[in-house]
Amino acid sequence: MAAMRRRTFKVLTFLLFFIFLTSFLLSYSHTMMTTTWFPKQMVLELSENFRKLMSYTHRPCTCTRCIGQQHVSSWFDERFNWSMQPLLTMQNALLEEDTYSWWLELFQVVPGNVDPLLEKKLGGCRRCAVVGNSGNLRESWYGPQIDSHDFVLRMNKAPTAGFEAHVGSKTTHHLVYPESFRELAENVSMVLVPFKTTDLEWVVSATTTGTISHTYVPVPSKIKVKKNQILIYHPAFIKYVFDSWLQGHGRYPSTGILSVIFSLHVCDEVDLYGFGADGKGNWHHYWENNPSAGAFRKTGVHDGDFESNVTATLASIDKIRIFKGR
Repeated sequence: MAAMRRRTFKVLTFLLFFIFLTSFLLSYSHTMMTTTWFPKQMVLELSENFRKLMSYTHRPCTCTRCIGQQHVSSWFDERFNWSMQPLLTMQNALLEEDTYSWWLELFQVVPGNVDPLLEKKLGGCRRCAVVGNSGNLRESWYGPQIDSHDFVLRMNKAPTAGFEAHVGSKTTHHLVYPESFRELAENVSMVLVPFKTTDLEWVVSATTTGTISHTYVPVPSKIKVKKNQILIYHPAFIKYVFDSWLQGHGRYPSTGILSVIFSLHVCDEVDLYGFGADGKGNWHHYWENNPSAGAFRKTGVHDGDFESNVTATLASIDKIRIFKGR
């Protein structure tokens, strides 16, 4: 504490001295003849460098790039809501009326009071990889790079076995809904994305009685995921992504864009892999052998082009990095 106070005092002292010196030199250069010794432009450049230095000292994390850094982009600040919590818990299960109507109704099946992803230490650097399912991951050799992240998020039916060199083998969180579920390793947290109330009923049934085996298609009646490994994506957060980030485009967000915005809220640095078309312009899953299919892009419910523009904009303002593969 004492060291922190001494550091603060030194910074304030230096700041006051710098302001005095800058004011004096600006005044002098304005009233006297321009000299080559200390021109006004040099003072302005020093002022700008000092402003950047001061902003750096207030960075919310120790990463090279901090998602939480404010005032970098007005576009980002208008959309990013710091108060939104991405996971559903007993403490935040009550929905506002408009969210309640948008999602129809909330079936009261929620985890306990702890949201482990929000227990992020201030001043650290949590690096996250969000791994999509694009065919551009083939022959990318991104595997070790992906596995080096603290969190690795995957989605839907994405396999890793047989593709480790290119997509990695590590998974910490896997986003699914009943129709896209696949069995997960014991150490992987399942993040259920409840697009409909039946999805919450299904996860209860799948971990107990096994009575639900069909929604609009057959779904697993039983799953092996432990209850303490199940997290629920908050319905209000889905609406937040739809309203703030997608501006109402599409019927509802894809699991891809939900994963990206989710990661913005729980990570300090975010890298995207496996998003977009491959190098030949084909849209397909990396485990498919028919690269010209492109079926998953033409679902009719997601606005893939608008979602792609959102991620591209995030990359252009250095909030995320996108690795485009091959």
